[in-house]
Amino acid sequence: MATKKGNCYVRGCSKTEGSFHLLPKDEKTTEEWLKFIYGEVPRIFNPNLRLCSAHFTEDCFLNMGEFKSGFSNKLILRKTSVPTLKGATTKSPLPKPSKPQFCNVHCQTESKCSSRGTQLGAKTLAPKVRSQGTQTSDDLASAEIVASTALGGGQPFASTTARKGPTKQPGFKREEDLDETTTEATEPTSQPVTTATESSQHSDASGSAHEDLKFIVFEKCLLELFKHCPVCARVCDVMPQRRGTLFAVRQRCPHCQYFRQWRSQPSSGSIPLGNLQLAASIYFTGSSYTQLEKVFTAMNIATFGYRTFRRYARTYLEPAVICKWKKEQDEVLEFLSPNKVMLGGDMRAESPGHSAKYGSYTLMNLESNKVIDIQLVKSNEVGGSNNMEKEGLKRCLDLLRRKDVEVDYIVTDRHPQVQKFLREQKIQHFYDAWHLEKGLIKKLTKIGKEKDCELVQKWVRSIRNHIYWTASSSTSGPEKLAKWQSVVNHMQDVHTHDHPLFPQCLHPEPASEKKVKWLQPGSKALYKVEKVLLNRRVLKDVEKLSSNHRTSAVEAFHSIIHRFAPKNVVFPYTGMLSRLYLAAMHFNENSDRPPKRTLEGRPGYKLLFPKNKKGGHTVKVGKEQATYCYAFNLMKMLFEEVLPDPSPYFEEVLRIPIPADLSAQYEQPLMEEVVA
Repeated sequence: MATKKGNCYVRGCSKTEGSFHLLPKDEKTTEEWLKFIYGEVPRIFNPNLRLCSAHFTEDCFLNMGEFKSGFSNKLILRKTSVPTLKGATTKSPLPKPSKPQFCNVHCQTESKCSSRGTQLGAKTLAPKVRSQGTQTSDDLASAEIVASTALGGGQPFASTTARKGPTKQPGFKREEDLDETTTEATEPTSQPVTTATESSQHSDASGSAHEDLKFIVFEKCLLELFKHCPVCARVCDVMPQRRGTLFAVRQRCPHCQYFRQWRSQPSSGSIPLGNLQLAASIYFTGSSYTQLEKVFTAMNIATFGYRTFRRYARTYLEPAVICKWKKEQDEVLEFLSPNKVMLGGDMRAESPGHSAKYGSYTLMNLESNKVIDIQLVKSNEVGGSNNMEKEGLKRCLDLLRRKDVEVDYIVTDRHPQVQKFLREQKIQHFYDAWHLEKGLIKKLTKIGKEKDCELVQKWVRSIRNHIYWTASSSTSGPEKLAKWQSVVNHMQDVHTHDHPLFPQCLHPEPASEKKVKWLQPGSKALYKVEKVLLNRRVLKDVEKLSSNHRTSAVEAFHSIIHRFAPKNVVFPYTGMLSRLYLAAMHFNENSDRPPKRTLEGRPGYKLLFPKNKKGGHTVKVGKEQATYCYAFNLMKMLFEEVLPDPSPYFEEVLRIPIPADLSAQYEQPLMEEVVA
């Protein structure tokens, strides 16, 4: 603890003013103090004895910088400080805190200074430029630059204008700075106190700024910190400025000419890192800028505009996402290249119907449930949205050939163009049972609503289960066909069949003799059901049903895409491609999450009521919470690799062939002609 007045207990020291320090509470440190004063530790001593600051070195104090600058009038010792200085005790080696004095340097003009003020512009708050020796006028639009130095405050500064920031890289647009000083000035006879806080320093290297904790701060609470001058404690002129989430403050005291500037966040070049990180957080997590803007507007939180968000996305975010996905994809394909892979594929249109603008074809490794490729096709590339699925699959298989990945077989839906293409490529092709079941159940449900066919409704669930059982329990195409055809006999209460591969049903004999459920031979219901189930195309497709794998994981991935690229939002080609890659990274990271368990260690089940079951229920085992490590890795890559030098990443994006707009094939009239 420090006191202002007292007597120093060191023999020969006559100092009676300044900072005096009581004995520390730590016993070992107290013994060191007593040895310094008496040469040994006496058995009896005054517990309230004091030592002045002259007996301690400068590194023993916590606030030496503030004391020298005049911001503190007493020194604070560290807890483990020990006195070591005994000589020259009649005069303190430490500076006496008082109002700083200044002298002119390099000043060859008269006391009346002439200056020319111009409008502030983009480089006043440039990186690594301290505002030492800067005198500003009350008007924010003008400034005068002077050079000064305090007595004992280090080397004098030469008169100079504000240094320009780092050179901009060609081809990249950066935001303008808050203001720019381009004035000339001469040195006045008296110099102001000028400082710049550490938080206001600009840094070209972002470092770990993106890992710092952020807070919501109210404007009035923040401006309270700059209301009074730290030198003379009188009211200052405070000039706040804002750009996006960046809040900058200029503080000038009209009485003692103290001046400083402060920024709420660091910058890289002319880019506030807070603005860039907020845009990256929106983009990498698949969020919407429009929705976040509504939240910020409701809370009256300052943020940047949509144009700034898109500029960040084009220049930094999308190149980072694309390069990150390409790197991870190359590693996966290199791992798969020695072996044959079992694939599942399907296309997702960005809008329903036959007028889709984009189609994204997904190719997934069915053994690991990982997305290995996703291709984006624009409808005007292939002459219409009907041809997008075949083109997407073709591009995926071309990539696998270039990477020397051999395909064992592929499971898809029953798209006719895909069937023909894979047959020509001599690739083994199987159909997903869910796609067949979806079409058949839809037709049977419609039949069950007709007159004299109500009994069909009772068989819909059994036929659905029979489709999956036929696919999973069979080892060959003819066996699947035999089991499938047996369902028509089973619905008539006939359980022996003519086919040698499946001569009779495997279930036990029915216990009930009631004929309420069975279909009667020659009835209208049986005729319509038999026409649907034994259709020639259906029999051909049943024979090629996949026995081991489904494309349900691909459908689950498509539901993830809805979160990153909703169908009711229009995205540019590169933006759509980047969001597809983000969805793939999110899915690959969370596809093999462990099941969620209760506190007792039992699986955590969830009871669900899906819409397609029409009142029925299903039970699923819940999974652990999804993780977002890919977003953190992208954020680290953005600030440590992309932001310092975005050129190679941007060049990677430029190599992507971007198709023309859909309206490019039409002649656009002049606005004057349309309005007239």
